[in-house]
Amino acid sequence: MLISWLKSFTCPSKLQEKGILGMNARNYKVISKCNKRCLYPLVDNKVQTKLLAQKAGINTPNMIGVIEYQWQVKDFTKLVENKSEFVIKPAHGSGGKGVLVIKEHKGEDFIGPSGKKFSYNEVYQHISNILSGLYSLGGKYDVALIEDMVHFSDVFQNFSYQGVPDVRVIVYKGYPVMSMMRLSTAASGGRANLHQGAVGVGIDIHTGKALNAVQYNRPLYHHPDTGADLSTIQVPFWREHLLLATKGFEMTGLGYMGADIVLDKERGPMMLELNARPGLAIQIANGSGLVSKLKQVDKCYPKNYTAEERVDFILNQQ
Repeated sequence: MLISWLKSFTCPSKLQEKGILGMNARNYKVISKCNKRCLYPLVDNKVQTKLLAQKAGINTPNMIGVIEYQWQVKDFTKLVENKSEFVIKPAHGSGGKGVLVIKEHKGEDFIGPSGKKFSYNEVYQHISNILSGLYSLGGKYDVALIEDMVHFSDVFQNFSYQGVPDVRVIVYKGYPVMSMMRLSTAASGGRANLHQGAVGVGIDIHTGKALNAVQYNRPLYHHPDTGADLSTIQVPFWREHLLLATKGFEMTGLGYMGADIVLDKERGPMMLELNARPGLAIQIANGSGLVSKLKQVDKCYPKNYTAEERVDFILNQQ
């Protein structure tokens, strides 16, 4: 059934019939009406998003420090001198670009998740590249955010390759409407980015259970590197995942957004980042279009509910 559904993507005339939300419709009929441009910096800047989340009491990875100017780069080791592991990322990056994960750190020796070694000069250059805008949206000058590394739950140990699996939840007018899990692979270089070869697993918004899985827009049943059966995925703490995503609506005022959430083995679900222009591949992973779901929210869902009430409303529909 999924294979026949995927074939409809090769026939533009069938997209509307299947309820697929396309790029133009997303931009002009949804985002332009739901997201004020003045609110974009709240999610386009990961530092600002993290500070907002902390103020709202939302669980996120701890921030170690921020490097804003080139003259600060040479002293980056002082920020992490008491940290054996950490993550360096551009504040305005997207698609996982520019993210450097350090799993072991001793003096001026740094080791990534795959065992690759980095010298002080290589990490220095990476941070310098971030500041120059190499990985930022629009190539503008950026800042480097250094934060604690996530220790993802053992529940997903066999479902990801050298990377942290995350859950993407699409939130429309405060209601979670579609979700998927993104699993890193050898092809994606340990990044949970579908365009780079990660696996997308559609997750039932009501139950947290796997629906379908795809890689490069093709059906998949087992993880290409670990062999794990993708149909057995059940996201624990599902209500907590949805609640974190839904609280992003109050936090930012964005009526349409994507929330990326990771499950830490010690701290539970944590908001990693928010996106004001979430991609549309989530529809392929779910084997379902977004159009009807958005219309249902507009026509049938209660207004003025709290975040907790909105989540419970969704969960009670199963």
